[in-house]
Order: sequence, then C-alpha cells, then structure tokens
Amino acid sequence: MASPEMAYGVPAINVVGECFCVPYPVDLVVKKKIRGFSHVHTDVLDVNGNHLLQIDGKLWQLQKKRIVRDPAGFPILTIREKVLKCRHRWIVHRGESSDLSSLLYTVQRSHPFQIRTQLDVFLANNTREDSCNFHVSGSYYDQSLRVYRGDVLIAEVKDKFRFGNLLVKGKESFGVRVYPGVDYAFIMSLLTILNEIDFC
Repeated sequence: MASPEMAYGVPAINVVGECFCVPYPVDLVVKKKIRGFSHVHTDVLDVNGNHLLQIDGKLWQLQKKRIVRDPAGFPILTIREKVLKCRHRWIVHRGESSDLSSLLYTVQRSHPFQIRTQLDVFLANNTREDSCNFHVSGSYYDQSLRVYRGDVLIAEVKDKFRFGNLLVKGKESFGVRVYPGVDYAFIMSLLTILNEIDFC
C-alpha cells in the first residue's frame, strides 16, 4: 500500500487507487435501490450530485458478488463472499479478476458470534493476519458505520436514512463522511460488505 503525502501533510490511505484519495474530507451521498426482485444498484455521489461510483449485484445468489464501477461503468473492484465460512469472509480483487495477483484485501467478522457487527480488514500483503490493518464497527440497520485504522477514525456514516423506505419503496439514501487522504472506493466497498453481512 503506497502512502504518498497529501496536501497539508496528510498521509494518504491508498488501497484501491490514488485517484480515490483527496486531501480534504469527502461527503458522499449513497443511494441504494432494489430493482425488481433480483437486482440491487447503488449510486455514490458527491454533495453536488456528481456520480463517483456505482455498485451492482444480484439479491439472491449462492455466492454473493458485488461489482464496484467507476462513473463510466468500468469495473474497479469485485467483492465476493467466501461460502461456508462462519465469519462471513469476503475477498476483494481489482477489476473483475479473481486471480491471487489481483487480490487487494479480505474482510471477515472479528468473532463468529456478535450482537453488533465488527469486521477486520486484512490487506493482501498481511498474509499472517496476526492483526488487522483496518477495523469496521457498526450496523447497516442503524447506519452506525465507523472505519478505523488503529485507533484513528477514517470514515463514518453522517446522515442516516429511514429503514422503512427500503422496505416500502425499495430505496434508501444516506451520507458518509470520508476523512482527508482516505480512499473512498475502499470505504464504499467496506460499507457494501457490512450491508451484505447484516442482511444475510
């Protein structure tokens, strides 16, 4: 993981790509919509309404998979569930690849049985997995996501949505604050995984 210095002396947390790291806080608007009975689509916009990312996948499949795309529709990440794992392990590759050489990170529950979801994130070069590189705490249901690098908070949900809108209208919308120098594509992939774990 490269760590170039951002403006104002903020070190970048570059996991997916340097182009997703900016030297100031980024407020994202996340809009999720269930299409029909089988597809889910999420748009990630900035506060001016510009599309930054889109995330697609099927609701019902044996091995869950989500693809994160740039605004033009090109795949940036593929998120796959590793089936039959009690800790709900997920693997994230660059693009649409599944090769070991394109593995960026893995995510799993901190403990098999939890009341409140806690996730550990291991970068690909952390093969021993003695300690996690990042930690996610929260629940998709009450939109209390917080992402930490060590003890430092690097992203969190700021504006919560009403869960009833998803059930009644098939839509939801909420805000995420990503702190300076933090890869927002990485943060959105973690939020997507948290969603999948909480809804399984």
